[in-house]
Amino acid sequence: MARFFFGGVHPKGYKELTENAPIVPFRPKQVSIAMSQHIGRPCTPLVKIGDRVTIGQKIGDAEGLCVPVHASVSGTVVAVDNRPTPSGVKGTCVVIESDGRDTLCPDIHKRESIADLSGEELIALIREAGITGMGGAGFPTNVKISSGLGKVDTVIVNGAECEPYITADDRLMRETPERIIGGLRVLQKILQPERTAIGIEANKPEAIEAMRGVLTEDVELLPLRVRYPQGAEKQLIQAVTGRLVPPGGLPAAVGCAVFNVATCAAIYDAVYDGMPLVRRAITVTGKAIARPSNFLAPIGTLYSDLVEAAGGFASQPYKVLCGGPMMGIAQPTLQCGTIKGNNALTCFAQSDNHEVKTPHCIRCGKCVDVCPMHLMPLMLHRAQLRGELEKLEKGNVMDCIECGSCAYGCPAGIHLVQSFRTAKKLLRDAKAKEGRK
Repeated sequence: MARFFFGGVHPKGYKELTENAPIVPFRPKQVSIAMSQHIGRPCTPLVKIGDRVTIGQKIGDAEGLCVPVHASVSGTVVAVDNRPTPSGVKGTCVVIESDGRDTLCPDIHKRESIADLSGEELIALIREAGITGMGGAGFPTNVKISSGLGKVDTVIVNGAECEPYITADDRLMRETPERIIGGLRVLQKILQPERTAIGIEANKPEAIEAMRGVLTEDVELLPLRVRYPQGAEKQLIQAVTGRLVPPGGLPAAVGCAVFNVATCAAIYDAVYDGMPLVRRAITVTGKAIARPSNFLAPIGTLYSDLVEAAGGFASQPYKVLCGGPMMGIAQPTLQCGTIKGNNALTCFAQSDNHEVKTPHCIRCGKCVDVCPMHLMPLMLHRAQLRGELEKLEKGNVMDCIECGSCAYGCPAGIHLVQSFRTAKKLLRDAKAKEGRK
């Protein structure tokens, strides 16, 4: 039985815009593939202008906390330079002009069975496939698995997709549930958990039935109560197991490991089909979009091309977000490419603009009631404005998951998540400065 978690909100879903739109393959003429798509060290480009590449060919890699990136189309490298990325800053990108042939890298080979592969070999395959958390965090999956060896007794598959507008995971579960379960079997072989569970919000009945159709008795399927941020890692763990991840702790501290359904599908593709992470399902939606759609897009597909494929803008957009309305990042340009953790492009119309020109906290406490991490957002915001680093640290601002529940419920319209991101940067900069002394 799924449990409750503390806090959270119930925003309107708007999923009806795309929930019945099948995932349609998209073939761009050009891709811009960022060398930094994950938490950790950016990749160093392994190709140069004029090089011919094939789908799945490694085009960037580095040592340390890093996973490689691969060509998502076959064609010619036309640029290796700084270009816009979804993070809002420019970064090194490899730009490939597609030849339209979809030629696969000759190193890609299918595998019928993994019975003869050890856990270490499977982890190495996952690393070489460039797989990162596809729910948005972007943490290298091989590192997450390795850090859980001998500690994890429960593996949880995250199919909540609780953020409004986004339906990419819903469609993935409906259309290819066998890939998700195939990837889960790989994780079970490596981690040897005592319990395996899949959590899906109850507002996705078709996805629940599709997943049930491919499950065996050793995997539980839990319909979750519809409540944002149900899909956040720590909240999902609490809902499924009742365990509370301690402040500053990781899921392994309470014996859990959480993997997004898209990540599981990517693991299946890598292990059985030999295909690195070169494409992903992405929802293009919002009132400003003429034909909200779900696409299977090569990594690096330009936002401008996705908008055009979705019929273009129905009206002048007020704001375009990489991701959903709660945790998405506003985009200053459409000339940047998708990344591995990018599950949506949400385009708001002018009628969606509800910003307050001069917001002032009225100390109503609504942000405290809805914070799923038991924080005091109003006090943290005040400390950030005053630069009071000690209060920010004591208030555990680094535990903020930036879910946006506080900002959603704030009657004053204060940009609280932006405030906490600024606060985290202030603390990191202060610690780095202290370390250099």
